[in-house]
Amino acid sequence: MLPPMLSKGQNIPLPDDVVGIDVVTGWTESDIEVDASALLLGADGKVGSDSDFVFYNQPESSDGSVRFLGTSATEEGAQARITIDLSTVPAHVHTVALAGSIGTGTFGELGKLTFHVVDGAGHSLAEYVTADVSTESAFVFGEIYRRGEGWKVRAVGQGWDSGLAGLAADYGVAVDDEPDSDVDVPVESAPEPSAVPDLAIVEQAKNASPSRTAGRGSGVRTAKRVAKKAKPIEFKLAELDTWQPARLFSVFGVGAGEEQEKRATSALIATMQAVRPLARALCARLGAPAGAFEGYVEVQYERGESKVIPDAVLKVVRGTRVWTGLLEVKTGSGKLRREQLESYLDVARKKKYDAVISLSNDVPAGPGELPVEVDRRKLAKVALRHLSWAEVTHEVRMLLSHGGIEDDLQAWIASEFLRYLEHPRSGATELVDMGRHWVAVRDAVTAGTLRSGDQKGLTVAEKWVSLSRHLALRFTAELGVTVKHVLPRRHQSDPTARNAAVAERLAADGTFEAVLRIPDAAGDLVVVADVRTNRIRCRTVLDAPNEGTSARRVSWLLRQLGDAPGEVQVEAVFSERGNETCEILGKVRANPKVLTEQRGGTIVSFSLEQTFPLGSRRSGTAASFIASVAAAADAFYGTVVQPLRVWVPAAPRQAEPAVVDAAETTHS
Repeated sequence: MLPPMLSKGQNIPLPDDVVGIDVVTGWTESDIEVDASALLLGADGKVGSDSDFVFYNQPESSDGSVRFLGTSATEEGAQARITIDLSTVPAHVHTVALAGSIGTGTFGELGKLTFHVVDGAGHSLAEYVTADVSTESAFVFGEIYRRGEGWKVRAVGQGWDSGLAGLAADYGVAVDDEPDSDVDVPVESAPEPSAVPDLAIVEQAKNASPSRTAGRGSGVRTAKRVAKKAKPIEFKLAELDTWQPARLFSVFGVGAGEEQEKRATSALIATMQAVRPLARALCARLGAPAGAFEGYVEVQYERGESKVIPDAVLKVVRGTRVWTGLLEVKTGSGKLRREQLESYLDVARKKKYDAVISLSNDVPAGPGELPVEVDRRKLAKVALRHLSWAEVTHEVRMLLSHGGIEDDLQAWIASEFLRYLEHPRSGATELVDMGRHWVAVRDAVTAGTLRSGDQKGLTVAEKWVSLSRHLALRFTAELGVTVKHVLPRRHQSDPTARNAAVAERLAADGTFEAVLRIPDAAGDLVVVADVRTNRIRCRTVLDAPNEGTSARRVSWLLRQLGDAPGEVQVEAVFSERGNETCEILGKVRANPKVLTEQRGGTIVSFSLEQTFPLGSRRSGTAASFIASVAAAADAFYGTVVQPLRVWVPAAPRQAEPAVVDAAETTHS
């Protein structure tokens, strides 16, 4: 059933049995960063204290009822998520206002804006969509407010031009953005131990000072903190290159199955406890607050006459609130089982825990999709979330390569954990297998007997979408920016239609296609895997300069492709319809005129394409399908896409000042 669509100013009640909601704000222009925030307001429309302002520098209210979970890329743009536990919102809070702000630019540049309210099971409760925004740099999307004993949601859709600091000040938050010499420490209501936290801080927090800006005077800092990057410890005293340092997480003697899962689980939990930025990053994906983390393995629970033993129990404390999740881990080819997850959901509901998390090598085709379907009724009080080992690996790479870990020892621990994950014996692999139907579907494509409705083809089609998302995650970790897998809008919220469209194209012409959008790249990276010809085609398209002759436009392109392979195909599209030329880059370098001779009009765009061999094996070696696609995308981006820059015209020139004749001046 479609969610209720709200118009500006409209309100509807939330269901009485809903105790926890997520508010998701979205926008279509992912290149522009929107900072989401929530304000806990009294009956007077003002915050009671600065701690009632929840945003990136203060990601949780002091009572833990409202938490900022961060931003993420979507197939349609980007989104920010804020979670609200309605059952623990203080009685004096009448309204939770959900807002956003932009540091540079205006909301009018973002296109469509969405305000979406979902329950803990992911079911949509209300949605508001607007494109009626212009010069505002701060914007209130909507409100969650009390009405009697219940709660209602209202679409607001109003903004102003004063940005985040102005938004905060208008709601009664004292803003302190004066520069100081101290490091801007994340605001916490609980101590932050450097190593393993102690849940005894729950008691300490109850007696802690309510001030959230100790040492800096009153007010919250709205300026963002700059991420710092630490270097792992280097070992320099070895006398020979063959000397190997001791490893924190050893892979020697690792078996398979249960032993492999236990060791991987223990390594993960221990690293999260020691490396707080990793714990925060992973817990944010699970809907947990930003706080002190602890994990316990092999905890036993009673369920009727039997025992339930999850692989781990995750605890996160923030102020006086403790978030708890049960973790089920699979490594290698281990598969998650519905009955096992449902038994954990039963235990979590009975213990009033927050979530059950599955962790395996399954990479769902879309964000929020689950590899195993469970009884939806069991999700009324407990969230079910999935995390792949690939996402864990990419998160560690991101922190090590692009900042976030400031302590050298923690950086070394994280690098040791990454080494462990990347070892085949860990069982924590990235996406390497196209599934058991791959060989049959591949052969059917080659023979021309595959039909779009074939169930095996649909299964392989879903694997391709998972691979496309996996490529986006790999580039995100490597480049330090959010890379999106772009899908047609009609397929973004309809996995069935999406998989059917991929399977239909595979049956029709034997190809898969993935479009990756990389911030600041001159064009999208398009990867086409042709199963019939066993070739991969990678291409990108960029606009040519809109001034100068066609010859100058070709020269502009060649200057940027100095290190690109000579076999790259260069296609020039001219202003006259149906007028294109194509040659390999080596020939164009030798004679640039081969693209422009006897062509009418001017060049308006260039298309660059390179072909690579396509592996046909289901999994395993570098000759496998997945490995060959990843290698081709990496190579094409590094040598062709990365050096390209969008053409920027020269700044307008001032008119030359008039020269006054000296004789005329004297005569005057």
